[in-house]
Amino acid sequence: MKIPFSPPYIDDTVINEVVDSLRSGWITSGPKVKALEEEIKLFSNAKEVLCVNSWTSGAIMMLRWLGVQPEDEVIVPAYTYSATALAVLHAGAKPVMVDSGKDFNISVEAIRKAITYRTKAIIPVDIAGFPCDYECIMDLVNEPDIRNQFQATSPVQERLGRVLVMNDAAHSLGAYYNKKQRTGCETDIAIFSLHAVKNVTTAEGGAICLNLPAPFDNAELYKELRMMSLNCQTKDAFSKSKAGGWRYDIVGLGMKINMADVNAAIGLAQIREYPELLKERKRVFNTYSEAFADCDWAIVPPSVDGEKESSYHIYALRIKDFTEEQRDRMIDEIAKFEVAVNVHFIPMPMLSFFKSLGYDMKNYPQAYKNFKGEISLPIYPQLDEEKLNFIINAVKSAYKIVVNIQ
Repeated sequence: MKIPFSPPYIDDTVINEVVDSLRSGWITSGPKVKALEEEIKLFSNAKEVLCVNSWTSGAIMMLRWLGVQPEDEVIVPAYTYSATALAVLHAGAKPVMVDSGKDFNISVEAIRKAITYRTKAIIPVDIAGFPCDYECIMDLVNEPDIRNQFQATSPVQERLGRVLVMNDAAHSLGAYYNKKQRTGCETDIAIFSLHAVKNVTTAEGGAICLNLPAPFDNAELYKELRMMSLNCQTKDAFSKSKAGGWRYDIVGLGMKINMADVNAAIGLAQIREYPELLKERKRVFNTYSEAFADCDWAIVPPSVDGEKESSYHIYALRIKDFTEEQRDRMIDEIAKFEVAVNVHFIPMPMLSFFKSLGYDMKNYPQAYKNFKGEISLPIYPQLDEEKLNFIINAVKSAYKIVVNIQ
């Protein structure tokens, strides 16, 4: 039995929505993108939502909008996918990496220690879909001493008057930060990924959720950013295509990162089904947790903690007291069953590029401890009981082989 790691969920509803886009005669940014933005806005309770072509480009644009300068610092976790820090570098600022907690997510105490007068933003990451402690993070940036040391280097920063919090919510569409509220509105800005392996996908894509406090007007900001995502062109292609609507202007240094309707159609169909799809992901997650509950070598990932609940994007199993080498061998043994697993993530300071910039993994001990025994198991709605039992047996068998249990 072959078990892929993360195939997209494509049913007839998705296919029909895409075909409708193709037959409409309009496949780039248009009505389906706007409809998807409205669906995500309703689902997340964000004040405004702008869809773009990737999480990464959305994050770069928002940091450029913030006006970061070469000496400005943006705090990010060492334990995340590289895009979190690469976006900071592309925007022209310096990523300051900090350690994680035992739940994989960024350590709030580590954030506190890393804040300086150069800090302009913090990008916490909801690893595997489990929300960070945003109440503490938002309280931190609003503390009088932290606000007083803040030094703005742009007009936008001057208006905000404090460190910006931009949630890397790439994994957490559908997660609950508290029992009444899903992620997407708990920070100044949250950005979802709609990449091919995400819970809701547009093949490639991202969704920027805007929740800026006064004096910012999020509706006006949406218009500004929408134009910025289209090279700062005063008319989009849909408007220009109308009879007599050819004239436009370029009013700033923008980016070309808009989402196309043909992509939005996939996500539009999926998000309308998402509450049911989310229940299926939770079923898979809980099946794993129950199966490994009696294994003293297994550390099951967090799913519910107080009022927080995961989006069940990744099942990040950790093998207690394993070395990297043992973990890697266990993955090789699982692969012999033709079960595809993964690792989330290789901490950034272990990657060649970031090593060359001077980041040292020794400074992030908990991040390394989380990584060295982590194995991500397949989790998606198409996994039935038979497939799940097969995966669970493969994992348990592989562990026994590695530790030489007869």
